[in-house]
Amino acid sequence: MEETRKIIQTILEQKSVLKQDIFHDTKNHFERFKKHLLEEIGALRSLVEDGRIRLHVEYKGEFQVQVYIGSDVLVFQMHTNVFKLPDEHPLWQTDYLKEDKSRGYFGIINIYNFLAESYLKNRMNDLGYLIGRVFINKDEHFMIEGKGQLGFLFRDLPQSILSDAILRHIIQVSFAYALEFDLLTPPYEIVSKVTVFQMHEIEASNQLSTGKRLGFKFEAEDTDIF
Repeated sequence: MEETRKIIQTILEQKSVLKQDIFHDTKNHFERFKKHLLEEIGALRSLVEDGRIRLHVEYKGEFQVQVYIGSDVLVFQMHTNVFKLPDEHPLWQTDYLKEDKSRGYFGIINIYNFLAESYLKNRMNDLGYLIGRVFINKDEHFMIEGKGQLGFLFRDLPQSILSDAILRHIIQVSFAYALEFDLLTPPYEIVSKVTVFQMHEIEASNQLSTGKRLGFKFEAEDTDIF
């Protein structure tokens, strides 16, 4: 029993402390994200003259911030857990992780893209898309998995540090990707017929689900339209 207790003690003193440290470091970086998001929106607001264009930031507690930019909302959300890379991940074959396996544990900041109307009109069936996720380890090194430039610009974990310039770059690339990622019209033949029941449902509770790439979905039919 004493030996088992010692093993538990070692795990608590090593792995649990490691996760606590990564959580706090990630939270500090998330606060920096909030600061730079506000600055970037302020800078854009000074450049964009048309007052109809949405440019504002809303804080939703400690771990989420919503950025309204044009017809889009970008949701930056920090996960409150710490994750280990899957065993099959190729980074485990790099010298950087072989030298210290604890570098393979990460805090994560997710970046989601929604339509602004989805939030403003409480359209609960509308879809959003994960366009990027920022991984931060105990050395405060980072990498990003994502769409567009987010998928290839920030992949060098051993060399990448979240400087202020890099944070601004990540934010600007996220904004650009969301704005270029357009809502597509569903094929006419698919949406040319609708029942009275469906129209009543749409009128009553916005049951017509909208997403940028999905198109529209009738809940009664449970049919996705691309």
